[in-house]
Amino acid sequence: MFVRTEATILHADLDAFYASVEQRDDASLRGRPVIVGGGVVLAASYEAKARGVRTAMGGWQARALCPDAVVVPPRMKAYSAASKAVFAVFRNTTPLVEGISIDEAFLDVAGLKRLRGDPAGIAVRLREEVLREVGLPITVGVARTKFLAKVASAVAKPDGLLVVPPDGELDFLHPLPVERLWGVGRVTAERLHSRGITTVAQVARLPEARLVSMLGRAAGHHLHALAHNRDPRPVRVGKRRGSIGSQRALGRRPRTAEDLDAILLGIVDRLGKRLRAAHRVCRTVVLRLRFADSSRATRSHTLRESTASTKVVLSTARDLLAGALPVIEKQGITLLGLTLSNLDDQNAVQLALPFGKAPDGTLDATLDDLRERYGATAVTRAVLLGKDQGIQVPLLPD
Repeated sequence: MFVRTEATILHADLDAFYASVEQRDDASLRGRPVIVGGGVVLAASYEAKARGVRTAMGGWQARALCPDAVVVPPRMKAYSAASKAVFAVFRNTTPLVEGISIDEAFLDVAGLKRLRGDPAGIAVRLREEVLREVGLPITVGVARTKFLAKVASAVAKPDGLLVVPPDGELDFLHPLPVERLWGVGRVTAERLHSRGITTVAQVARLPEARLVSMLGRAAGHHLHALAHNRDPRPVRVGKRRGSIGSQRALGRRPRTAEDLDAILLGIVDRLGKRLRAAHRVCRTVVLRLRFADSSRATRSHTLRESTASTKVVLSTARDLLAGALPVIEKQGITLLGLTLSNLDDQNAVQLALPFGKAPDGTLDATLDDLRERYGATAVTRAVLLGKDQGIQVPLLPD
């Protein structure tokens, strides 16, 4: 296992990306609290965040916290163009770029010292070039591991730079709250807090077996390794996704089972389109829910065979949603999402039958078949006609 000895991994993360693009393009918004999205907050400027506004918050709640905020509609084409321009700067810096989302990436600058200087100097110039060429602020963390570089960028926000030297890694990491560890969400944090564990140092002092007994085998091993900054993963160029997902923020008004089914239909159709466009198949379907009290839950099912069939994915997702309806009816729902995981290349499974042919030879043109033949937007479901399917956020290529 390769373990690098120098801090040569950069994590570059654009600050309040959508809101920053709006402030860049409209000078009257600079220095003012900006909220992107009306019904649900898609992004908030740091001026709005300072007043308590957060992504995925209901619009009414955000306006109550920050009544003087400027609310602007999202412009996804502008954000996509900005992302492409920023990634061009990344790739001009080093060929070793691993995109995480449209507004963040890991860069490996090992071996560039003669050409471009040391990692800290490269990070300084990267920030200058993104600001000069794209007009956006970006924060960069530099460390020996991907995990610590990402933590460093989070600590340095907004519009900052933080280099963690190899001999100061644990001095930097251990005082931080446990929530800085990847994989520690609200539920895990509460479980740790209930045992008096609030810092990374306290996690690091626990025997691995104790963490496993508290959190389960996978989470226990994972957090024990991160608390000691053990993360051997390299920056991988062209890495294919292990999962794809889509979600819809719903606000706080009541939703019927029929409403939720129509929303789920739209999500499944979008994900099916992405699967087929990328020539991929999935094995596991995960339903993600956020309730009115801000608690979250997931339901998942692993199929016997991998598939790209919208019909199969939809049937599975509907079964998962049906099982969650009693909780939804009791608690209310503010977000519905779906993730398809255990992805594989399409050629790893048996190819589908030719268009229109069922196993018995009769014609059986499915919705997927029609879309393959006539285009994804040429055919839609009647139940979705005239329905708002939510905002389609720009994504990195699958």
